[in-house]
Amino acid sequence: MTGQGAGPARPRPDPSEAAPVHDIAPRNWLRIAVLGLLWGASFTFVTVALRDVGPFTVAAVRITLGAVFLLALLRLKGLRLPPAGPGPGRRIWGFAVAMALFSNVIPFSLLGWAQQSVASGFAGVCMAAVPLLILPLAHVLVPGERMHPRRFGGFVLGTAGVVVLIGAEAFVPTGRDLESLARLACLGAAMCYATGSILTRLCPPVHLLALAAAVMVLAAGMIVPVALIVEGLPAGLSPMGALALLYLGVLPTGVAQLLLVQVTREAGPVFFGLVNYMVPMWSVLLGALMLAETLPPRIFLAMAMILAGMAISQWGALWRLFAGRSG
Repeated sequence: MTGQGAGPARPRPDPSEAAPVHDIAPRNWLRIAVLGLLWGASFTFVTVALRDVGPFTVAAVRITLGAVFLLALLRLKGLRLPPAGPGPGRRIWGFAVAMALFSNVIPFSLLGWAQQSVASGFAGVCMAAVPLLILPLAHVLVPGERMHPRRFGGFVLGTAGVVVLIGAEAFVPTGRDLESLARLACLGAAMCYATGSILTRLCPPVHLLALAAAVMVLAAGMIVPVALIVEGLPAGLSPMGALALLYLGVLPTGVAQLLLVQVTREAGPVFFGLVNYMVPMWSVLLGALMLAETLPPRIFLAMAMILAGMAISQWGALWRLFAGRSG
């Protein structure tokens, strides 16, 4: 009915507001590589920060710093938080509340608390389970994210590679108090991340930076009172502890929240789940580079399995990527 008196033309939507069904472009491969690096290093920085403050304070400080960073970026770009009026605005903020809980507040708190008790590497193995947890959720809830044997086989192979990378010693009991509950907390955090990824994909169309900032503001409002009630104000903070918290707040929280929203909205939660294979791999590599830790001989076999699993599960996207370049 164009040109036939159908009324004024509708304004074109902001391309950053609408998410394509599957946009597995080179930029999204780069984004998940950066996310894997940022989150892989975060385990070391959390350990450093826990020497000075409690796990809820670590979560509160990193989320608050992330919120400040994203709000400043939003202001620099001349943008605002999503409108909160009735209709789509109310739905967007409802999703933002759920995303704040499941992508930030609950998993950060659970992992920070668990890292005081679980054996080394166990949290990394649990994060590798996130893609497998995403698969059935996406199959049921997200259009176009159907599970099929090749995709499932690729994720299983990638997870097996992470288990090889960490090694059996990661599962040796430490004898610390509450270790069994801490292991359950790690699994609970993995389930939260999977749920948060699905919620991010299902959120109504909205500017991605505005959504990321809204999520972090809500998360800060939730976790700061909890940290103050449970742990109180920090008694003291060493320079290393302060640097660790600054890193955690700006990079693996603030920047990562924006990248998380971009990848999940554009490429889907199943593709985003690939980042959880990279986190343990980066953690081991950075430990060798920054802390002079010995690289385990099995790392090369593990990397081959991880990369093969990623390639199998995203074979169609890789084919389009390289075929497009060669053409």
